[in-house]
Parts: sequence; structure tokens; C-alpha cells
Amino acid sequence: MFVEQSLRLSDAAILAMLTRAVAKAAEIGQPQCIVIVDASGVTLGQIRMNGAKYLSLKSARAKARTAASIGAETTAIPEQVGLPIAAATEGDITRLGGGLPILMDGQLIGGIGVGSGSPEQDVAVARAALDAISAQ
Repeated sequence: MFVEQSLRLSDAAILAMLTRAVAKAAEIGQPQCIVIVDASGVTLGQIRMNGAKYLSLKSARAKARTAASIGAETTAIPEQVGLPIAAATEGDITRLGGGLPILMDGQLIGGIGVGSGSPEQDVAVARAALDAISAQ
């Protein structure tokens, strides 16, 4: 067959994820940069909250694209590979915490990256965003 069906995030899902992520970041008192990409790494939605570090938008995008590329948390990249792969990809791939894959019915449909807080804060905000679509 020459055509494949695939799942993709709706606009409503992207907005729900961003809304939930912003709420979680506000709850923990850490403004964040949040980026959502599709499975090919194209940005579908992003926000830099007031007070978030502006350079964290770049790391959040790298985290989202990495998670979408490998289908796993960014920290799954082995530590000894982290710096060389970041250098080889000009920062497009990272092992910094805060990048999670977006899976639906076992299918990889994208990635979310969060940056500006500690790795634990970034992951908490990313998980909150995923929770926004997990019950759907």
C-alpha cells in the first residue's frame, strides 16, 4: 500500500497542552519556555512565559525535537554521548532533562520540551502537558 494513516495532534490538543503546562509552571513558581513539535520535529506550538529565560526557548526546542526523534526522554541519551552529539548537531540534539515524547496508542506523534527551570521542574511541566491529552 502506498498510503499510511497516522495520528497527529489537533490544534485543540496543542492549546490544551500549552495551557496545562503554563498552569503547572505558575503553580511551581517557575516561568518556562514550552515547545511542542510533531514527529518530524516541526514546531506546532510554543510559548515563553513572562520571566522565562529567553535562551531557554532554544533548549526547549532542542529537547522537544530530541524526544520526537528518539521516541524517549531526552535523558535516555547516554551521558558519554551527550556533548559530542550536541556539538555534531549544533545543539539540535540534547540530553538535558525536560524533553518527553508524545505517544498516542503506542504511536510516536511528537515531542514536548520545557526549559528555564531545573530538570525536575522542566519534566514536571512537560508531564502536566501530556496529562492534558492522556484522558482524551
